[in-house]
Amino acid sequence: MKSGKALLACAMAVLAVTSPAVAAGGIDAIWEAALTYQPLNPARGDASPQAGVLWGDLHADTPTGAIIKFKPGFSSPPHIHNITYRAIVIEGAVHNDDPDAKAMWMGPGSFWTQPAGENHITSAIAGEGATILLETLAGPYLVQPSEEAFDNGERPINVDAGNVFWLNAEDITWASVGTDKEPGAELAFLWGSLKDNTRNGTFLKISAGTSGQLQDNGSQLHAVLIKGSVSYTRNGTEADNPLLPGSYFNSKEGMTHQIACDETADCVFYISTEGRYAFSSR
Repeated sequence: MKSGKALLACAMAVLAVTSPAVAAGGIDAIWEAALTYQPLNPARGDASPQAGVLWGDLHADTPTGAIIKFKPGFSSPPHIHNITYRAIVIEGAVHNDDPDAKAMWMGPGSFWTQPAGENHITSAIAGEGATILLETLAGPYLVQPSEEAFDNGERPINVDAGNVFWLNAEDITWASVGTDKEPGAELAFLWGSLKDNTRNGTFLKISAGTSGQLQDNGSQLHAVLIKGSVSYTRNGTEADNPLLPGSYFNSKEGMTHQIACDETADCVFYISTEGRYAFSSR
């Protein structure tokens, strides 16, 4: 593991109903391989994307996170949603845009926002398909015909992984760094605000071979691994198997989580919370 310290304080109808209560050795975490997938849109039969819920309930008016799997070459008809959602590509590549837009394939680590009421299509690249994290702050999550399109004042955002802007601890005024200037972690702001404990979403990138401690600020925190392999320990108990992309844990009331990124590649978490959280590497 790398030495040095850095402290980052940062801030379609469905059948999959609620998140599973999965625990391993006393650890509250969900491994992607343990998810139960069900059709996101049963009306499309075998062509439907598959949904596995991590937290919340896609049928209810509650914040929800779900892993969605698309078959190779999947393409939806033009449609809208009743609510705004955000999404991150985990595997494969996705095109999500106006029905007449030229295809822009977003690969792993890419991020987009789809406003409520905006007419669009969603496609998965041929040969690979795609796996994404979908997050909503309200619900239920519905697919509606494009004839019902409306303007809710928001605009869609597509950010390719290559255009994500990363900050290290030296770039952030509210972070403190040890004498060793190797940060071990970087942060990218995706949406929301750190002010007044406002809801926000960030990427936390942990360098390959780096371990550290993640702690919430008392608010509910959702962490989904987007890239890499992580050894995970909570309350002194280490999980039997590493977290892999699509795996998840939550945190609240000042909980601490020991995470160690494998030496083979950097690890990236998507973190959704209110206000700031803290990560200290060692």
